[in-house]
Amino acid sequence: MRGHRTKIYFDGGCRPNPGAMEIAVVAGGVVEIDRDIGTGSSMDAEWLALIAALRLARRRGMSDVVLLGDAAAVVAQANGAVRVRGSAVRHLAIFRELAGEGPAPRVRHIKRTQNLAGIALARATPEKK
Repeated sequence: MRGHRTKIYFDGGCRPNPGAMEIAVVAGGVVEIDRDIGTGSSMDAEWLALIAALRLARRRGMSDVVLLGDAAAVVAQANGAVRVRGSAVRHLAIFRELAGEGPAPRVRHIKRTQNLAGIALARATPEKK
């Protein structure tokens, strides 16, 4: 019988695009937000959030994980379904290197309204006046 698969939610964004990037990862009800990851595009931020989610899984010794995000392009690229270009090539290489350190994670696309990391990031972002 198969064990319980741990769900890890990831989301990234920037304001403006391109601009200052921020990411969030949610695992087991614990939210990790990093608002100081440099500047880049929203696609870079999504990739960095995915990489952070995998790093969290490895750091916690989680072997059976599914990484859930709402960035369809990043999910497709991470799964090898579409070709990567530009800065995504570097991000994919980092992701694959990390994935090679243990069992391959599943990466799945979910709706934005289901993404706990995106919800946490939106709630934690101060309103602009």
